[in-house]
This record gives sequence, structure tokens and C-alpha cells, in this order.
Amino acid sequence: MRFLTAGESHGQKLIGIIEGLPSGMKISKDLVDQALKKRQQGPGRGGRMAIEQDKVHFLSGVRGGLSTGAPLAMEVLNRDWENWEKIMAWGEEADLESRKVMTPRPGHADLTGALKYRTEVRNILERASARETAMRVAIGSVVRQGLSKLGVEIRGRVLAVGGIQARLSDDDDYWERVQKSEWSAGDPDAERKMGERLLEARELGESLGGMLEVQVLHLPAGLGSHVQWDRKLDGKLAQAVLSVQAIKGVSFGIGFDVGAKMGSLVHDPIEYTQGQGYHRASNHAGGIEGGMSNGEPIILQAVMKPIPTLYQPLNTVHLETKEIVKASVERSDVCAVPAALVVLEHVVAWVIAEAVLEKFPADSFMELETAWEEYKEYLKL
Repeated sequence: MRFLTAGESHGQKLIGIIEGLPSGMKISKDLVDQALKKRQQGPGRGGRMAIEQDKVHFLSGVRGGLSTGAPLAMEVLNRDWENWEKIMAWGEEADLESRKVMTPRPGHADLTGALKYRTEVRNILERASARETAMRVAIGSVVRQGLSKLGVEIRGRVLAVGGIQARLSDDDDYWERVQKSEWSAGDPDAERKMGERLLEARELGESLGGMLEVQVLHLPAGLGSHVQWDRKLDGKLAQAVLSVQAIKGVSFGIGFDVGAKMGSLVHDPIEYTQGQGYHRASNHAGGIEGGMSNGEPIILQAVMKPIPTLYQPLNTVHLETKEIVKASVERSDVCAVPAALVVLEHVVAWVIAEAVLEKFPADSFMELETAWEEYKEYLKL
């Protein structure tokens, strides 16, 4: 299974194609639209989110609410296109001068992309923009629906924003608060302080980053593989997470704390219970050992840097005059940590779905369900 996306931030639309999806999988447009809407929400979002009302349109590969097995194509329209139609036109009529960018923003792909492709910055930032993640959320939502049918749950939470740490818990009331909270943190006191930090950053023309966590529950042991470097599940998850704009680090389980602990405090003792099979007494590894899921919840953390578009811009160099000037300012967010969490949940969903189909190749979802249940029974022995 694989996917491709296309589209620019201010282009006409975003396009996505999934190839290799089994037939007969129920797909809800409403669930995709809900995920897209959640991605647009959260404190600190910019003016673009007031313009766009993202909804998916299926073009092929779905009939009667079920996948057909053919490539699934879909689009998400950019409502802001009407303000950029002349600037982003594909033909000779395109206005290449009025929104030309010659002052690259530090922290973005602007300068490196312009040098690599020998072009002006507009052609780089349009594709490098996090607007691209709207389609990745749509794609992830499609496969997440299939995972849910198999009993796999994916959930996430914000651990910190701007240095404000949230108190964590694992009870049901806590996770309900996470789901209902605009910060996705589940800690009212920390969320109040996050709001204050956000106002401070906005007044200063600054931006905020944070820490996030994604969990994958009810996944059996044996997804991924140790036999080649590019088949390791944690490697694939790390690559997917780090591919999301502004994500600068990823860890699993107790994360970077492992470097300061003795081995006996890091590794998880193995236990056996009749009718349940093998399991771990703890989950410091975060559900992955040797590049494979071990049956415990997969737990990964990611760090998001502050968005590099600043309303009090840093110095840069003009690409033509070579003079020191202030960087350009594109419409942007002050904080997008809760929105990034939505994106991370869905890129993780894709990697997990890919690993499921690698372990259980199937042309139809019915075949997949049968193989899945048989394997789970085997693991209980």
C-alpha cells in the first residue's frame, strides 16, 4: 500500500491517491471531514483557518461507501484559491511578480529550496507549507477507519506547550478531558497557563512549540521486522512523524531518559498468562522491540519547534541585492501544537495500516479480518 499527494498551499486543491487499499472496507466521508475540521482548530491558529472549511471529495475507488480495491483518489479544495488564481495560474497568464518572495524566512525551506531548485521562494513555500498535511490527515483517516474495525485505537495528547507541562493521567475521565479540550492536554490549570503564554507570544510577535504524544492500543505483537533496516516499525514511525512540518525529534516509551538509567530500569520483564499469552510487566520500550510491535501499547513522543514565521521577523539576506533585510511574513499561526497532534495521529495510522497489510496481505477487507483474528488467537496460546 502506498500514497501520493499533490497541491500547493494557495493552489486550487490538494489531491491524494491511495493504492493497495483492500476492497470492501467501509469508508465514512463524515469521519474524514471530522478529522479535517479538528486539524483546523485549536488556540493560536492563523487567519487561514477562518477561510478554509476543509471537506473531502472522493473521486474514485469508493462505491456505495465501500472501497473497491482500485486506487482511491480524493481532493480537498482550497477556498483561498479565488484570491490567488491569477498568481498561482499554471499558464503564461500567471502573475509571477506581485507575490514574489526574495527574502527567505529563517527556519523554513525557503532558502535551501530556492537554491536547490534554482527558483524564487514562492515556488518552494507553496509546497513546503503545512497546508499539505490536510491531505495526509484525510488519507490517514481512511486507513484509520479500517484499523478501528480491527479494534486498533489511536489516541494522542499534548504534553507541553511553550514550556508549560500538563499533568498526565491514564484514567477514562482524563482522556475524556483530552478529547474535549481545545489544547488536547486534559489539565485545566496547565491549559490556562498555555493560554496566557499564547497571548504573550502573540503580543511579542513570537510563536510557540511543544511536546506531543501518540498512542496505538490493541495492536498484536509481530508487526514490522528486524531483518532489514527499512522494515523496522519504529524506524518507519519515526520517519513519518519527522516528515511533519516543524517536528524536530521523536522518542519511544520512556524516550531519552533511557540514556541515564541502568538496564534493569529500562527493559521490560516478560510474563505469561494462560489465555492471554506473553506480555510485559512494564512498557518502558513503548511497545516496540527489535523493530517489531511487542503487543504492548505503542507510545511515541514528538517535539515541535515554534513555527518559524514570525510577525517580528528575523534578519535574512535579499536574494538579489544580498543586503541584510527582515524576512518576509506569510500568514501563519502563533501556535499549532494541538493541530499538529491531529496530523501525527493520522500519519501514525498510515504506518500502522501499512504494517498490518505487510503482515496480512489481503485483496479484500474480509480476508484481512479473518487472518487478523486467526493470528490473535495464535498469540493467546
